[in-house]
Amino acid sequence: WGRLCLLLSLLLQLPGSQAKCYFQAKAPCEYEGKQFSLGESWLSTNCLLCTCLHPIGVGCCEITQHPIDFPDWCEAHYDSQTCQISVVQKANPSLPCVKSMEHEWGSASTPEP
Repeated sequence: WGRLCLLLSLLLQLPGSQAKCYFQAKAPCEYEGKQFSLGESWLSTNCLLCTCLHPIGVGCCEITQHPIDFPDWCEAHYDSQTCQISVVQKANPSLPCVKSMEHEWGSASTPEP
C-alpha cells in the first residue's frame, strides 16, 4: 500500500495547480489495446495523463494548464494535437496576446503598476 499511496500523491501533484484529476476504481489498465502495469502512464487522446494503479483502478489528470487572467481583447485557443492552450488576440487570432501601449494588462483589466 505504501507504493500505491506514493503513486497517488505523485499523480495528484502534477505541474499546474489548476489541473483536475479523476480516479476510476476497478478500471482496467488498458488503453487503445495496450496493457499497462502498476505505475505505468499513458497520454489519452483527450490530453489526460493516466497512471495504472492496478489492482485498484486508474488515475488520470489533465495536463493542460488553463489561463485564468488575460485581457478582454484576448481569448484562449485550445490545440488538441499538442494539448496546449494559447492566448491570442480576438481581432486577429494568428497573433499572440501581448502587452502593448494601447491595451491595458493586469488583473481585472487594471494596468500593472
